[in-house]
Amino acid sequence: MDQRTVPARRAVPGAALLLAAVVLVTACTDGRGAVVGTPGAAGVRDPYFPRLGNGGYDVTHYDLSVATDARAERISGTAVITARATQDLSAFNLDLAGLEVRSATVEGRPAAVNRAGWELTLRPAADVADRLRAGRTFRTVVRYSGSPPTVTDADGSEEGWLRTAYGAVALGEPAGSMTWFPGNHHPGDKASYDIRVTVPEERSAVSNGELASRRTSGGRTTYHWRTREPMASYLATVAVGRYAVRRTVTGDGLPVVTAVDPESARASARVLARIPEVVSWGEEKFGPYPFSSAGAIVGRPDDAGYALETQNRPFLPGPPGLELLVHELAHQWFGNSVTPASWRDMWLNEGFATYAEWLWSEDHSGPTAQESFEEAYADEANWAFPPSRPPGAADLSRPPVYGRGAMVVHRIRQEMRDDAAFFALVRGWLERHRHGNASTADFTAYAEEASGRDLTEVWDAWLDGGSRPARG
Repeated sequence: MDQRTVPARRAVPGAALLLAAVVLVTACTDGRGAVVGTPGAAGVRDPYFPRLGNGGYDVTHYDLSVATDARAERISGTAVITARATQDLSAFNLDLAGLEVRSATVEGRPAAVNRAGWELTLRPAADVADRLRAGRTFRTVVRYSGSPPTVTDADGSEEGWLRTAYGAVALGEPAGSMTWFPGNHHPGDKASYDIRVTVPEERSAVSNGELASRRTSGGRTTYHWRTREPMASYLATVAVGRYAVRRTVTGDGLPVVTAVDPESARASARVLARIPEVVSWGEEKFGPYPFSSAGAIVGRPDDAGYALETQNRPFLPGPPGLELLVHELAHQWFGNSVTPASWRDMWLNEGFATYAEWLWSEDHSGPTAQESFEEAYADEANWAFPPSRPPGAADLSRPPVYGRGAMVVHRIRQEMRDDAAFFALVRGWLERHRHGNASTADFTAYAEEASGRDLTEVWDAWLDGGSRPARG
Protein backbone atom coordinates (compact mmCIF):
# COMPACT_ATOMS: atom_id res chain seq x y z
CA MET A 1 0.00 0.00 0.00
CA ASP A 2 1.16 3.54 -0.68
CA GLN A 3 1.24 5.70 2.47
CA ARG A 4 1.76 8.88 0.52
CA THR A 5 -1.88 8.91 -0.59
CA VAL A 6 -3.13 9.30 3.00
CA PRO A 7 -1.27 10.82 5.99
CA ALA A 8 -1.30 7.57 7.93
CA ARG A 9 -2.77 4.21 7.09
CA ARG A 10 -4.08 1.42 8.96
CA ALA A 11 -5.53 1.44 12.37
CA VAL A 12 -8.01 -0.50 14.45
CA PRO A 13 -11.48 -0.52 12.84
CA GLY A 14 -13.26 0.95 15.81
CA ALA A 15 -13.00 0.25 19.48
CA ALA A 16 -15.49 -2.58 19.16
CA LEU A 17 -12.83 -4.84 17.61
CA LEU A 18 -10.53 -4.46 20.58
CA LEU A 19 -13.21 -4.38 23.25
CA ALA A 20 -15.62 -7.06 21.99
CA ALA A 21 -17.06 -9.01 24.86
CA VAL A 22 -15.77 -12.48 25.55
CA VAL A 23 -18.29 -14.97 24.28
CA LEU A 24 -19.14 -17.83 26.62
CA VAL A 25 -20.10 -20.98 24.79
CA THR A 26 -21.31 -24.40 25.83
CA ALA A 27 -19.06 -27.30 24.92
CA CYS A 28 -20.28 -30.02 22.58
CA THR A 29 -20.71 -33.53 23.87
CA ASP A 30 -20.08 -36.91 22.36
CA GLY A 31 -23.77 -37.85 22.61
CA ARG A 32 -23.32 -39.46 26.04
CA GLY A 33 -22.78 -36.23 27.94
CA ALA A 34 -18.97 -36.24 27.81
CA VAL A 35 -17.36 -32.98 26.74
CA VAL A 36 -15.48 -33.15 23.46
CA GLY A 37 -12.95 -30.40 22.84
CA THR A 38 -12.78 -26.78 23.94
CA PRO A 39 -13.75 -23.50 22.25
CA GLY A 40 -11.28 -21.96 19.83
CA ALA A 41 -9.86 -18.60 20.90
CA ALA A 42 -11.73 -15.45 19.88
CA GLY A 43 -8.49 -13.76 18.78
CA VAL A 44 -4.88 -14.62 18.01
CA ARG A 45 -3.36 -11.89 20.20
CA ASP A 46 -1.91 -9.82 17.41
CA PRO A 47 0.19 -7.03 19.02
CA TYR A 48 -2.10 -4.34 17.58
CA PHE A 49 -5.37 -6.19 17.00
CA PRO A 50 -5.60 -8.80 19.78
CA ARG A 51 -9.19 -9.76 18.96
CA LEU A 52 -8.56 -10.12 15.24
CA GLY A 53 -8.51 -13.64 13.83
CA ASN A 54 -9.54 -16.80 15.63
CA GLY A 55 -7.86 -19.81 17.18
CA GLY A 56 -8.46 -23.53 16.92
CA TYR A 57 -8.56 -23.95 13.15
CA ASP A 58 -6.81 -23.09 9.91
CA VAL A 59 -8.88 -22.14 6.85
CA THR A 60 -7.79 -23.84 3.64
CA HIS A 61 -10.43 -22.52 1.24
CA TYR A 62 -13.19 -19.91 1.00
CA ASP A 63 -16.01 -20.35 -1.51
CA LEU A 64 -17.90 -17.05 -1.44
CA SER A 65 -21.07 -16.16 -3.32
CA VAL A 66 -22.14 -12.52 -3.05
CA ALA A 67 -25.06 -10.83 -4.81
CA THR A 68 -25.49 -7.05 -4.78
CA ASP A 69 -28.45 -4.77 -5.39
CA ALA A 70 -28.40 -2.16 -8.16
CA ARG A 71 -26.24 0.31 -6.24
CA ALA A 72 -24.19 -2.30 -4.34
CA GLU A 73 -25.56 -0.90 -1.08
CA ARG A 74 -26.85 -4.26 0.16
CA ILE A 75 -25.58 -7.77 -0.34
CA SER A 76 -26.70 -11.31 0.29
CA GLY A 77 -24.00 -13.88 0.63
CA THR A 78 -23.09 -17.49 1.27
CA ALA A 79 -19.67 -18.38 2.64
CA VAL A 80 -18.55 -22.00 2.43
CA ILE A 81 -15.45 -22.27 4.60
CA THR A 82 -13.26 -25.35 4.56
CA ALA A 83 -10.92 -25.55 7.54
CA ARG A 84 -8.70 -27.94 9.43
CA ALA A 85 -9.09 -28.13 13.20
CA THR A 86 -5.85 -27.48 15.09
CA GLN A 87 -7.39 -28.64 18.38
CA ASP A 88 -10.45 -30.60 19.42
CA LEU A 89 -13.14 -27.94 18.98
CA SER A 90 -16.39 -27.60 20.89
CA ALA A 91 -17.02 -24.16 19.34
CA PHE A 92 -15.17 -21.64 17.20
CA ASN A 93 -15.38 -18.03 16.12
CA LEU A 94 -15.53 -16.16 12.82
CA ASP A 95 -14.98 -12.43 12.36
CA LEU A 96 -18.01 -10.70 10.82
CA ALA A 97 -19.06 -7.06 11.10
CA GLY A 98 -22.51 -5.55 10.68
CA LEU A 99 -24.24 -8.21 8.60
CA GLU A 100 -27.18 -10.37 9.66
CA VAL A 101 -26.57 -14.11 9.84
CA ARG A 102 -29.52 -15.97 8.37
CA SER A 103 -28.26 -19.49 9.06
CA ALA A 104 -25.11 -21.47 9.80
CA THR A 105 -24.24 -25.13 9.48
CA VAL A 106 -21.17 -27.18 10.35
CA GLU A 107 -20.77 -30.44 8.45
CA GLY A 108 -24.31 -30.02 7.14
CA ARG A 109 -25.94 -29.79 10.56
CA PRO A 110 -27.40 -26.54 12.00
CA ALA A 111 -25.05 -24.78 14.39
CA ALA A 112 -26.01 -22.49 17.26
CA VAL A 113 -24.95 -18.90 16.57
CA ASN A 114 -24.02 -16.23 19.07
CA ARG A 115 -23.06 -12.63 18.19
CA ALA A 116 -20.96 -10.28 20.34
CA GLY A 117 -19.76 -7.23 18.47
CA TRP A 118 -17.49 -8.35 15.66
CA GLU A 119 -17.33 -11.95 16.93
CA LEU A 120 -19.56 -14.67 15.51
CA THR A 121 -19.45 -17.82 17.64
CA LEU A 122 -20.63 -21.13 16.18
CA ARG A 123 -21.44 -24.11 18.39
CA PRO A 124 -21.72 -27.23 16.21
CA ALA A 125 -24.27 -29.94 16.80
CA ALA A 126 -23.07 -32.66 19.14
CA ASP A 127 -23.38 -35.38 16.50
CA VAL A 128 -20.65 -33.83 14.33
CA ALA A 129 -18.16 -33.36 17.18
CA ASP A 130 -15.92 -36.10 15.80
CA ARG A 131 -15.42 -34.06 12.61
CA LEU A 132 -13.93 -31.23 14.70
CA ARG A 133 -11.13 -33.17 16.29
CA ALA A 134 -7.57 -31.91 15.82
CA GLY A 135 -6.23 -32.59 12.34
CA ARG A 136 -9.61 -33.18 10.72
CA THR A 137 -11.11 -31.05 7.98
CA PHE A 138 -14.61 -29.66 8.37
CA ARG A 139 -16.94 -27.45 6.35
CA THR A 140 -18.94 -24.47 7.61
CA VAL A 141 -21.66 -22.70 5.63
CA VAL A 142 -22.85 -19.25 6.70
CA ARG A 143 -25.67 -17.42 4.91
CA TYR A 144 -25.88 -13.72 5.59
CA SER A 145 -27.21 -10.43 4.24
CA GLY A 146 -27.40 -6.72 4.91
CA SER A 147 -25.67 -3.44 4.22
CA PRO A 148 -21.91 -3.93 4.61
CA PRO A 149 -20.37 -1.24 6.78
CA THR A 150 -17.60 1.16 5.93
CA VAL A 151 -15.20 1.35 8.85
CA THR A 152 -13.41 4.54 9.81
CA ASP A 153 -10.04 3.78 11.32
CA ALA A 154 -8.41 5.71 14.16
CA ASP A 155 -6.21 7.54 11.62
CA GLY A 156 -9.28 8.77 9.72
CA SER A 157 -8.92 6.44 6.71
CA GLU A 158 -11.76 4.17 5.63
CA GLU A 159 -11.86 0.49 4.77
CA GLY A 160 -14.39 -2.26 4.33
CA TRP A 161 -17.18 -1.89 1.78
CA LEU A 162 -16.59 1.52 0.18
CA ARG A 163 -19.41 2.94 -1.93
CA THR A 164 -18.40 4.39 -5.29
CA ALA A 165 -20.18 6.29 -8.06
CA TYR A 166 -21.47 3.10 -9.74
CA GLY A 167 -21.07 0.42 -7.09
CA ALA A 168 -18.54 -0.41 -4.40
CA VAL A 169 -15.01 -1.59 -3.79
CA ALA A 170 -14.01 -3.84 -0.89
CA LEU A 171 -10.65 -3.01 0.71
CA GLY A 172 -9.54 -4.96 3.72
CA GLU A 173 -6.30 -3.82 5.37
CA PRO A 174 -6.15 -4.66 8.20
CA ALA A 175 -9.66 -5.90 9.05
CA GLY A 176 -12.11 -4.56 6.50
CA SER A 177 -12.77 -7.89 4.81
CA MET A 178 -14.93 -8.90 7.78
CA THR A 179 -17.48 -6.34 6.52
CA TRP A 180 -18.41 -8.48 3.50
CA PHE A 181 -17.68 -12.09 4.44
CA PRO A 182 -17.18 -14.12 7.63
CA GLY A 183 -13.76 -15.64 8.16
CA ASN A 184 -10.53 -15.91 10.07
CA HIS A 185 -9.40 -12.36 9.34
CA HIS A 186 -5.79 -12.32 10.43
CA PRO A 187 -2.90 -12.38 7.92
CA GLY A 188 -1.51 -15.47 9.59
CA ASP A 189 -4.30 -17.62 8.11
CA LYS A 190 -4.05 -17.69 4.31
CA ALA A 191 -6.32 -19.71 2.02
CA SER A 192 -7.34 -20.20 -1.60
CA TYR A 193 -10.55 -18.56 -2.82
CA ASP A 194 -13.47 -18.91 -5.18
CA ILE A 195 -15.43 -15.65 -5.30
CA ARG A 196 -18.69 -15.42 -7.21
CA VAL A 197 -20.24 -11.98 -7.53
CA THR A 198 -23.71 -11.45 -9.04
CA VAL A 199 -24.47 -7.91 -10.21
CA PRO A 200 -26.93 -6.14 -12.52
CA GLU A 201 -26.09 -6.90 -16.16
CA GLU A 202 -24.92 -3.34 -16.85
CA ARG A 203 -22.26 -3.60 -14.11
CA SER A 204 -19.05 -5.61 -14.00
CA ALA A 205 -17.47 -7.33 -11.00
CA VAL A 206 -13.74 -7.79 -10.64
CA SER A 207 -11.93 -9.79 -7.97
CA ASN A 208 -8.67 -11.62 -7.38
CA GLY A 209 -7.19 -14.43 -9.44
CA GLU A 210 -8.53 -15.55 -12.81
CA LEU A 211 -12.02 -15.34 -14.26
CA ALA A 212 -13.32 -18.91 -14.24
CA SER A 213 -16.72 -18.10 -15.75
CA ARG A 214 -19.21 -15.35 -16.56
CA ARG A 215 -22.91 -16.12 -16.92
CA THR A 216 -25.85 -13.79 -17.56
CA SER A 217 -29.47 -14.65 -16.85
CA GLY A 218 -32.55 -12.58 -16.13
CA GLY A 219 -30.72 -9.28 -16.37
CA ARG A 220 -28.00 -10.25 -13.87
CA THR A 221 -24.47 -11.49 -14.44
CA THR A 222 -22.44 -13.77 -12.19
CA TYR A 223 -18.65 -13.44 -12.33
CA HIS A 224 -16.67 -16.32 -10.87
CA TRP A 225 -13.08 -15.45 -9.91
CA ARG A 226 -10.68 -18.12 -8.65
CA THR A 227 -7.48 -17.65 -6.65
CA ARG A 228 -5.49 -20.85 -6.34
CA GLU A 229 -2.48 -19.44 -4.48
CA PRO A 230 -2.87 -18.77 -0.75
CA MET A 231 -4.15 -15.28 0.06
CA ALA A 232 -4.56 -13.36 3.30
CA SER A 233 -8.11 -12.09 3.68
CA TYR A 234 -7.04 -8.43 3.81
CA LEU A 235 -5.85 -8.83 0.20
CA ALA A 236 -9.21 -10.11 -1.06
CA THR A 237 -11.22 -7.58 -3.05
CA VAL A 238 -14.43 -7.14 -5.00
CA ALA A 239 -14.90 -4.11 -7.24
CA VAL A 240 -18.38 -3.53 -8.66
CA GLY A 241 -18.87 -0.76 -11.21
CA ARG A 242 -18.72 0.23 -14.84
CA TYR A 243 -15.20 -1.03 -15.34
CA ALA A 244 -13.69 -1.57 -18.75
CA VAL A 245 -11.92 -4.92 -18.39
CA ARG A 246 -8.96 -5.67 -20.67
CA ARG A 247 -7.05 -8.94 -20.88
CA THR A 248 -3.56 -9.22 -22.34
CA VAL A 249 -0.48 -11.36 -21.69
CA THR A 250 3.15 -10.57 -21.01
CA GLY A 251 5.91 -11.77 -23.31
CA ASP A 252 6.23 -14.82 -21.05
CA GLY A 253 2.52 -15.60 -21.32
CA LEU A 254 1.45 -14.30 -17.89
CA PRO A 255 -2.17 -13.07 -18.04
CA VAL A 256 -2.62 -9.37 -17.27
CA VAL A 257 -6.13 -8.20 -16.33
CA THR A 258 -6.87 -4.51 -15.92
CA ALA A 259 -10.23 -3.09 -14.90
CA VAL A 260 -10.52 0.68 -15.29
CA ASP A 261 -13.32 3.11 -14.52
CA PRO A 262 -14.07 4.95 -17.79
CA GLU A 263 -13.40 8.28 -16.12
CA SER A 264 -9.81 7.19 -15.41
CA ALA A 265 -9.17 5.27 -18.64
CA ARG A 266 -7.40 7.84 -20.78
CA ALA A 267 -5.08 9.11 -18.04
CA SER A 268 -4.22 5.54 -16.93
CA ALA A 269 -3.48 3.95 -20.28
CA ARG A 270 0.20 4.81 -20.60
CA VAL A 271 1.17 3.69 -17.09
CA LEU A 272 -0.91 0.49 -17.17
CA ALA A 273 0.72 -0.48 -20.46
CA ARG A 274 3.97 -0.79 -18.51
CA ILE A 275 2.70 -3.54 -16.17
CA PRO A 276 4.48 -6.28 -18.18
CA GLU A 277 7.71 -4.26 -18.07
CA VAL A 278 7.47 -3.73 -14.32
CA VAL A 279 6.69 -7.42 -13.69
CA SER A 280 9.63 -8.49 -15.85
CA TRP A 281 11.94 -6.09 -14.01
CA GLY A 282 10.63 -7.42 -10.68
CA GLU A 283 11.44 -10.97 -11.73
CA GLU A 284 15.02 -9.95 -12.53
CA LYS A 285 15.41 -8.40 -9.09
CA PHE A 286 13.28 -10.59 -6.86
CA GLY A 287 12.80 -13.89 -8.63
CA PRO A 288 9.78 -15.55 -10.28
CA TYR A 289 6.50 -13.64 -10.15
CA PRO A 290 4.55 -15.49 -7.43
CA PHE A 291 1.05 -15.55 -8.94
CA SER A 292 -0.77 -16.82 -12.00
CA SER A 293 -1.90 -13.37 -13.20
CA ALA A 294 -1.12 -9.70 -12.79
CA GLY A 295 -2.92 -6.45 -13.47
CA ALA A 296 -4.67 -3.59 -11.68
CA ILE A 297 -8.07 -2.16 -10.76
CA VAL A 298 -8.26 1.61 -11.33
CA GLY A 299 -11.17 3.49 -9.83
CA ARG A 300 -11.88 7.18 -9.48
CA PRO A 301 -9.82 9.47 -7.25
CA ASP A 302 -12.64 9.77 -4.69
CA ASP A 303 -13.22 5.99 -4.43
CA ALA A 304 -10.63 5.66 -1.64
CA GLY A 305 -7.90 7.76 -0.07
CA TYR A 306 -5.15 5.23 -0.76
CA ALA A 307 -3.95 2.46 -3.02
CA LEU A 308 -3.91 -1.14 -1.77
CA GLU A 309 -1.91 -4.14 -2.98
CA THR A 310 -4.90 -6.47 -3.39
CA GLN A 311 -3.60 -9.80 -4.65
CA ASN A 312 -3.01 -10.24 -8.40
CA ARG A 313 -4.28 -6.75 -9.21
CA PRO A 314 -3.78 -3.84 -6.81
CA PHE A 315 -6.50 -1.26 -6.39
CA LEU A 316 -5.52 2.25 -7.47
CA PRO A 317 -7.78 5.23 -6.66
CA GLY A 318 -7.57 7.08 -9.96
CA PRO A 319 -4.86 7.15 -12.63
CA PRO A 320 -1.58 6.06 -10.99
CA GLY A 321 1.92 7.38 -11.42
CA LEU A 322 4.59 4.89 -12.41
CA GLU A 323 6.23 5.06 -8.97
CA LEU A 324 2.97 4.01 -7.30
CA LEU A 325 2.48 1.17 -9.78
CA VAL A 326 6.00 -0.11 -9.06
CA HIS A 327 5.31 0.03 -5.31
CA GLU A 328 2.03 -1.89 -5.49
CA LEU A 329 3.33 -4.51 -7.91
CA ALA A 330 6.39 -5.04 -5.69
CA HIS A 331 3.94 -5.96 -2.95
CA GLN A 332 2.97 -9.04 -4.95
CA TRP A 333 6.31 -10.42 -3.77
CA PHE A 334 6.62 -8.51 -0.49
CA GLY A 335 3.40 -8.82 1.50
CA ASN A 336 1.21 -10.89 -0.80
CA SER A 337 3.42 -13.93 -1.37
CA VAL A 338 5.48 -13.48 1.81
CA THR A 339 2.87 -12.17 4.23
CA PRO A 340 3.50 -10.76 7.73
CA ALA A 341 3.09 -13.19 10.59
CA SER A 342 1.54 -10.31 12.55
CA TRP A 343 0.79 -6.64 11.92
CA ARG A 344 3.96 -5.72 13.83
CA ASP A 345 5.89 -7.11 10.85
CA MET A 346 4.34 -4.67 8.38
CA TRP A 347 7.69 -2.98 7.71
CA LEU A 348 8.66 -6.13 5.81
CA ASN A 349 5.87 -5.26 3.34
CA GLU A 350 6.34 -1.53 3.12
CA GLY A 351 10.09 -1.22 3.60
CA PHE A 352 10.80 -3.63 0.75
CA ALA A 353 8.12 -2.12 -1.53
CA THR A 354 9.57 1.34 -0.90
CA TYR A 355 13.05 -0.01 -1.60
CA ALA A 356 11.72 -1.44 -4.87
CA GLU A 357 10.83 2.15 -5.84
CA TRP A 358 14.42 3.18 -5.08
CA LEU A 359 15.76 0.30 -7.18
CA TRP A 360 13.45 1.14 -10.10
CA SER A 361 14.65 4.74 -10.01
CA GLU A 362 18.27 3.58 -9.87
CA ASP A 363 17.77 1.36 -12.91
CA HIS A 364 15.86 3.97 -14.92
CA SER A 365 18.08 7.05 -14.85
CA GLY A 366 16.61 8.49 -11.67
CA PRO A 367 18.18 9.01 -8.25
CA THR A 368 20.32 6.10 -7.12
CA ALA A 369 19.27 3.99 -4.13
CA GLN A 370 22.02 5.72 -2.16
CA GLU A 371 20.59 9.14 -3.06
CA SER A 372 17.12 7.98 -2.05
CA PHE A 373 18.60 6.69 1.20
CA GLU A 374 20.18 10.09 1.87
CA GLU A 375 16.87 11.84 1.23
CA ALA A 376 15.03 9.47 3.56
CA TYR A 377 17.74 9.86 6.20
CA ALA A 378 17.28 13.64 6.18
CA ASP A 379 13.49 13.40 6.58
CA GLU A 380 12.59 13.92 10.24
CA ALA A 381 9.31 12.03 9.77
CA ASN A 382 11.21 8.77 9.32
CA TRP A 383 12.63 8.97 12.85
CA ALA A 384 9.40 9.16 14.86
CA PHE A 385 9.79 5.54 16.02
CA PRO A 386 11.57 2.30 15.02
CA PRO A 387 9.91 0.51 12.08
CA SER A 388 9.87 -2.73 14.06
CA ARG A 389 7.94 -1.15 16.93
CA PRO A 390 5.19 1.28 15.88
CA PRO A 391 3.65 2.75 19.05
CA GLY A 392 0.10 1.71 18.13
CA ALA A 393 -2.24 0.51 15.43
CA ALA A 394 -2.71 4.05 14.11
CA ASP A 395 1.03 4.22 13.37
CA LEU A 396 1.36 1.15 11.16
CA SER A 397 1.47 3.16 7.95
CA ARG A 398 3.38 6.17 9.13
CA PRO A 399 6.69 7.12 7.42
CA PRO A 400 9.10 5.08 9.58
CA VAL A 401 7.48 1.82 8.43
CA TYR A 402 8.10 2.85 4.81
CA GLY A 403 11.13 5.12 4.60
CA ARG A 404 13.12 3.84 7.56
CA GLY A 405 12.11 0.31 6.63
CA ALA A 406 13.68 0.86 3.22
CA MET A 407 16.79 2.27 4.91
CA VAL A 408 17.15 -1.00 6.84
CA VAL A 409 17.19 -2.90 3.54
CA HIS A 410 19.75 -0.50 2.07
CA ARG A 411 22.00 -0.84 5.11
CA ILE A 412 22.04 -4.61 4.61
CA ARG A 413 23.09 -4.01 1.01
CA GLN A 414 25.84 -1.67 2.19
CA GLU A 415 27.11 -4.16 4.76
CA MET A 416 27.29 -6.94 2.17
CA ARG A 417 29.32 -4.81 -0.31
CA ASP A 418 28.32 -7.18 -3.10
CA ASP A 419 25.15 -6.54 -5.10
CA ALA A 420 25.05 -10.04 -6.56
CA ALA A 421 25.12 -11.52 -3.06
CA PHE A 422 22.57 -8.98 -1.79
CA PHE A 423 20.01 -9.77 -4.49
CA ALA A 424 20.64 -13.48 -3.99
CA LEU A 425 19.74 -12.91 -0.34
CA VAL A 426 16.51 -11.12 -1.29
CA ARG A 427 15.51 -13.83 -3.76
CA GLY A 428 16.33 -16.53 -1.24
CA TRP A 429 14.12 -14.86 1.37
CA LEU A 430 11.20 -14.79 -1.04
CA GLU A 431 11.77 -18.38 -2.11
CA ARG A 432 12.03 -19.68 1.46
CA HIS A 433 8.70 -18.15 2.52
CA ARG A 434 6.86 -18.19 -0.82
CA HIS A 435 3.07 -18.19 -0.24
CA GLY A 436 3.63 -18.27 3.51
CA ASN A 437 4.03 -16.01 6.52
CA ALA A 438 7.16 -14.61 8.10
CA SER A 439 8.09 -12.42 11.04
CA THR A 440 10.78 -9.84 11.71
CA ALA A 441 12.63 -12.45 13.76
CA ASP A 442 12.50 -14.82 10.77
CA PHE A 443 14.00 -12.13 8.56
CA THR A 444 16.81 -11.04 10.86
CA ALA A 445 17.87 -14.65 11.43
CA TYR A 446 17.71 -15.40 7.71
CA ALA A 447 19.65 -12.27 6.71
CA GLU A 448 22.52 -13.18 9.01
CA GLU A 449 22.50 -16.77 7.82
CA ALA A 450 22.40 -15.86 4.13
CA SER A 451 24.92 -13.01 4.33
CA GLY A 452 27.30 -14.76 6.67
CA ARG A 453 27.59 -11.49 8.57
CA ASP A 454 26.84 -10.21 12.04
CA LEU A 455 24.22 -7.54 11.32
CA THR A 456 23.62 -6.58 14.95
CA GLU A 457 24.49 -2.94 14.24
CA VAL A 458 21.86 -2.78 11.50
CA TRP A 459 19.18 -4.23 13.75
CA ASP A 460 20.10 -2.23 16.85
CA ALA A 461 20.57 1.14 15.18
CA TRP A 462 18.32 1.10 12.12
CA LEU A 463 15.54 -1.41 12.75
CA ASP A 464 15.04 -1.20 16.51
CA GLY A 465 16.87 1.93 17.64
CA GLY A 466 15.06 4.92 19.12
CA SER A 467 17.28 7.67 17.69
CA ARG A 468 18.84 8.55 14.37
CA PRO A 469 22.21 6.79 13.99
CA ALA A 470 25.24 7.97 12.04
CA ARG A 471 24.87 7.25 8.33
CA GLY A 472 27.25 4.31 8.44
